[in-house]
Amino acid sequence: MWTKGGITVAALGLAVLVFAAIDYATFPPPLPVYREVRSQWHPSEAWLYDRNGTLIDSARVDFKARRLAWTPLAHVSPVARDTIVAAEDQRFYGHGGVDWLALLGIARDKAQGERGRGGSTLSMQLAGFLAPDLAAPGRRHVWDKLRQMRAAWAIERGWSKDQILEAYLNLAGFRGEAQGIGAAALGLFGKTPDALARDDALLLAALLPEPQAGATIIARRACAMARERDCSRFEGEAVAMLGPARSLALDPGLAPHLSDRLLTKPGLRITTTLDKQIQAIAIQALRRQLQGLGGARARDGAVVVLDNASGDVLAYVGGIGGASTAPSVDGANAYRQAGSTLKPFLYAEAIEKGYLTPASILDDSPVQLDTASGLYVPQNYDRGFKGPVSARSALAGSLNVPAVRTLLLVGVDAFRDRLWDSGYRGLVEDGDYYGYSLALGSAEVTLLEQANAYRSLSQGGRWSPARLTNDDPRETPRAVTSPQAAWIVADMIADPNARAATFGLDSALRLPFWAAVKTGTSKAMRDNWCIGFTRRYTVAVWVGNLEGDSMRAVSGVSGAAPVWRDVMMALGGGQDSGPPPRPTGIERANVRFASNVEQPRSEYFLAGTAQTLITFAPDAARRPRITNPVSGAVYAIDPDIPPDRQRLAVTVSGSAATHRLLLDRRDLGSATAQPQILAPPGQHRLRLVDVAGRVVDQVLFTVR
Repeated sequence: MWTKGGITVAALGLAVLVFAAIDYATFPPPLPVYREVRSQWHPSEAWLYDRNGTLIDSARVDFKARRLAWTPLAHVSPVARDTIVAAEDQRFYGHGGVDWLALLGIARDKAQGERGRGGSTLSMQLAGFLAPDLAAPGRRHVWDKLRQMRAAWAIERGWSKDQILEAYLNLAGFRGEAQGIGAAALGLFGKTPDALARDDALLLAALLPEPQAGATIIARRACAMARERDCSRFEGEAVAMLGPARSLALDPGLAPHLSDRLLTKPGLRITTTLDKQIQAIAIQALRRQLQGLGGARARDGAVVVLDNASGDVLAYVGGIGGASTAPSVDGANAYRQAGSTLKPFLYAEAIEKGYLTPASILDDSPVQLDTASGLYVPQNYDRGFKGPVSARSALAGSLNVPAVRTLLLVGVDAFRDRLWDSGYRGLVEDGDYYGYSLALGSAEVTLLEQANAYRSLSQGGRWSPARLTNDDPRETPRAVTSPQAAWIVADMIADPNARAATFGLDSALRLPFWAAVKTGTSKAMRDNWCIGFTRRYTVAVWVGNLEGDSMRAVSGVSGAAPVWRDVMMALGGGQDSGPPPRPTGIERANVRFASNVEQPRSEYFLAGTAQTLITFAPDAARRPRITNPVSGAVYAIDPDIPPDRQRLAVTVSGSAATHRLLLDRRDLGSATAQPQILAPPGQHRLRLVDVAGRVVDQVLFTVR
């Protein structure tokens, strides 16, 4: 039989077992302390700042939830703190983790058949945030509630009330994927937490019980908490809050392409070399020009501005969206065909090596060059030829044939190497790959490479990498072009008179202060460039279509140049409005040109190379060649014009007194007679032969 004492011992043991089982069943999971929660917080965003610490852009990097930087309690407006505490846990500062009065009220409501209210305190909800299994769906029976209560007591023992409230405000989900009051304030109101007003706080508090509730429910809850008679305003405010995000009020979105490039990890805060004001100027100028052109003519553009002395990138605009069909592509870092923008480096190398001076005469007349893939026949932009021109006029006027003749002097491989040394890292092939078309910019380059290469000319031919962030190293500049050649070429492309024949005297390239500038247009009008510099800044602009289709009715002066001018005018000449100081090793002389090829002028030369009279080789000193028709030309017969009125004039240059012309197999007579031929439809071969019958030159043309 059991004794009284035995029953007592057994009952006591059973009680111990029951309490042990209850303790085990309700034992809360281990919870981190405040310092751990704060240190382990990782925002989903990353931020980009300008050189002065001003926010210019941000990027979402982690897409699990939208979290901003941790918001200290002191950075939350007092009315927001008080309103949320009153709505969620009105006796927060008076209990130790569990509000027994609230629990008794819930029990009373259930006994009376009324709908129960939530009894979870902020501490209990925080425990659910820290240990998600405590608040997992389906876990609402008494044992889970007891675990959550015990977890809340544990938090209260190790945390201060302010720490609990601060963590709760940062971990609570307010709407959709917005976690924390920082993300909620920015995404729903376009404000920072310290700027939240009373109505904002009421609406946020109304969201907490049911973050996905509609505007009507939220407005009703906010009205109930406000305890006001007239709550009509809350409906409109709730609708506005749940409408499109208004974060642009705090996130300017000024450098989206650069932020995509640099902001690769959550929580990154990168200080760039950009200047917010200059960035905004570049964006405005590009947007205005693209809107004026219209999406049917050109859809995309990009702008880069550099500080010449430091190499700091002051503006980096990869595009503005608008009518673009590829708005995510970074136009400032995309490889595009360079067009005529590489010519200054070609002429600089020729001048540096003593092959040319700015006054040297180059022949702008048809030329055809034998290559491995056939004849190469360069054409000028306007399909015309100007005859003998000076190197200054040829470069400033962007003439193509003189540039190809200059490349013949310099050498393709030597020019390719010079471009590589100038930072054009897209030229990964040898010179033979590019051929003579390299003089006309057949290689692909980026706008940032262009800007920094031109910057090297402004710095006396010294090149160093451009800097995008404050952490980028400052490398010692290395000499690429001689200071004398760099200065002379800068003077050539800054000369408004030299480019007048091509661009006119009053184009967008002419500024009220000194500036060296060059335009370029790639094959089939796919890319339009304008790059230039003053003593202080280099501005590079690209306009085109990122998908590669041709622009319509857009040229170097009407496409990129107006943007370049607007940015340069906004930057201003300042104290450094004049040309850069002339380096030693350059002399100045007055020159005249034989046959008045160009007007007399004062010209610059490398020391020891000055000339006062410039002439060009007479025909007798030139190799005989056919100048018309041009090889590859196609001529169409007009049926409405009499055939004998549609003859084709044949012209030959050089000393050709003893040479004859052969059209297919027919002898046309002396090469100096300038015969006019009437060729039937089809392909024809015109040959120039000497007295021995050897072919000196030949062209292929087609008649349709």
